[in-house]
Formats: sequence, structure tokens, C-alpha cells
Amino acid sequence: MKNPSLLDAVRVVKENERIASASYADAAKRITNPMGKQLFEQLSEFEKFHYEKISALEKSLEETGEYIDYEGREFPLPPTFEITAAQEPNTKSVMAIISGAIDLEKVSEKAYSDLASQTVDPRGHDMFDKLCEEEHKHYRLLLETYWNLNNLGTWKWARP
Repeated sequence: MKNPSLLDAVRVVKENERIASASYADAAKRITNPMGKQLFEQLSEFEKFHYEKISALEKSLEETGEYIDYEGREFPLPPTFEITAAQEPNTKSVMAIISGAIDLEKVSEKAYSDLASQTVDPRGHDMFDKLCEEEHKHYRLLLETYWNLNNLGTWKWARP
């Protein structure tokens, strides 16, 4: 490995992805609303995908010092119907869950943005830039979900 500090940073973002995936899986278990449950299950799977890609990058950097190609991934389309928040008995705890998820996405977005700005290798820069964009989309999706649930009482979001 040519740059130990880069490998350390990759391990940090990999751990962030593991934590986010586990947090979202736990949130999906705690939310009773089917749309909310589905949203957090999808976020958990997306972060698991990121974890797997960052693990592959870590391995490649350790073995060859080379970056991997990262194709990116689109978030699934949301359901086209709305379900009112009245079906969610613990709205305050749900809002806390969403707030925590928003914070996780901000941390991940910043970490990938920092890595992208410090990486001169085009493949590495492209990968970190795409990961940053995906985390920003998750952040916007969660903000919109929070706003809709808080202000309109509905589980609703658009494709990020």
C-alpha cells in the first residue's frame, strides 16, 4: 500500500457504512409504518452495497495500490401512494430516528467529499465523488421525509 493514511481513511468510511447499514436495519425493525419500514430497509441495503464496494477498494489498495471502478447505484423509486402518520404510534421516536439518519448521511457525505478532494487518481476521485453524491441524495431524501412526516403527517418522498 503506497499511502497508509489513505488506507486508514478508507477503513473509517467502511466502518461508517457498516454502522449506517446496521442503524437503518434497526430503524426498519422499530418503525411500524410499512412505507417507513421499506425506506429504512432500502437505505440499509444501499449502505451494505457501499460497505461491500469500500471493502473491495480496501483489498485492492492493500494488494496492488490500485483503485477500483465504481459504477454507482440508483435508489429505488418510492411508492406512489401516501400513508398518513397516524398509523405510526410513536411519531416522536420516528422523527428522532430520521434525524439520526440525516446526521449519519451528513457525516458520510463529508467524508467522501474530503476523500474525493484529496485523491488525484481519476478512478479514485470518481468513486469518492459518486459515493459523496449518493450520500447527498440519501440526505435530501431523509430531509424530505422528515419534513413531510412532520408537517403533512405523511410518509412521502421523491426519488433522490
